[in-house]
Amino acid sequence: MAKMDVPKQSKAARGLAGALRGGRFRNQSLFLLLVIVVISIFISITNVQFISSRNILNILQQISVTGIVTIGMGMVLISGGIDLSVGAMISLTCAVVAKLIVSDVSPWVAAPIGLAAATLCGFTNGLIISKTRCAPFIITLGMLSVYQGIALVVTRGRIVNLSGQFDFMGRPLFSFIPAYVLVFLAICVIFYVILNYSRYGRRIYAMGGNEEATYLSGIKVDSYKLRVYSLNGLVVGIAALVLLSRLGSANPVMGNGYELQSIAAAVIGGTTLDGGRGSVIGCFLGVLLLGIISNSLNILGVSPFYQNIVLGVIIVFAVVMSNLGRGRR
Repeated sequence: MAKMDVPKQSKAARGLAGALRGGRFRNQSLFLLLVIVVISIFISITNVQFISSRNILNILQQISVTGIVTIGMGMVLISGGIDLSVGAMISLTCAVVAKLIVSDVSPWVAAPIGLAAATLCGFTNGLIISKTRCAPFIITLGMLSVYQGIALVVTRGRIVNLSGQFDFMGRPLFSFIPAYVLVFLAICVIFYVILNYSRYGRRIYAMGGNEEATYLSGIKVDSYKLRVYSLNGLVVGIAALVLLSRLGSANPVMGNGYELQSIAAAVIGGTTLDGGRGSVIGCFLGVLLLGIISNSLNILGVSPFYQNIVLGVIIVFAVVMSNLGRGRR
């Protein structure tokens, strides 16, 4: 009888995943897009420079690192997990790559080692979470301290200056677009395809929607958790390389805050903290909205202190509206 039940539950899990990726997120994305358009029109009336190609490119540059981390974080949240250690992973990756480069290791060798280190961090998170069944929030919070401590040990608490030896990702392509902007957009496209058109993506949605039903349908949940956190580590490693290339130096706390920014952007984009709901388009629009608001406040001359208040209110409002909408459904 157990074998007879598996196909029915597999079909149910697939149906659940399809429903979670359905029209409700298109509505969320359309709403976000409308908000972005309204804000852009308002700021353009105030300052016409806002809609200039130079400022638009500037916004994309500002959100690239956060955007890359948000895509990985969105996948983790959809699977029913969370990763609070991504900021410390960025610091650790940058520290490792920078120390290798100043030790006369070729950047083309140091960069893959940095990616491997970030992937290993993600793998470690996934291994502990999947084998101990402990809450991802607590595990990744603890690992945040571990990775931050390793970054401090590697750099000895000092800034490591690369003197322009790792700026290739910041160089413009096609005469004006920096390479890391294209990296961000490419990651968005890749993860959109993975989450919407692959078996892996369908199972991630199903696992986040109902882990027990997914397990009973014959899917190895622990294995998929391990893959999710490992892939997130790789994505965070790419974001770290972009950040290091942009800044040209590494310090042991340079990744601080990215975990909260990425979670906020993903939640604003419609990804829920209880798993099974979200989209790459929503994550992109969420981080774009935060970038536009920050850029607009700068153009209007608003103090950075007040900017934090405004962004905080927007995040709380997005979470409250998301919960109210889910309650009505």
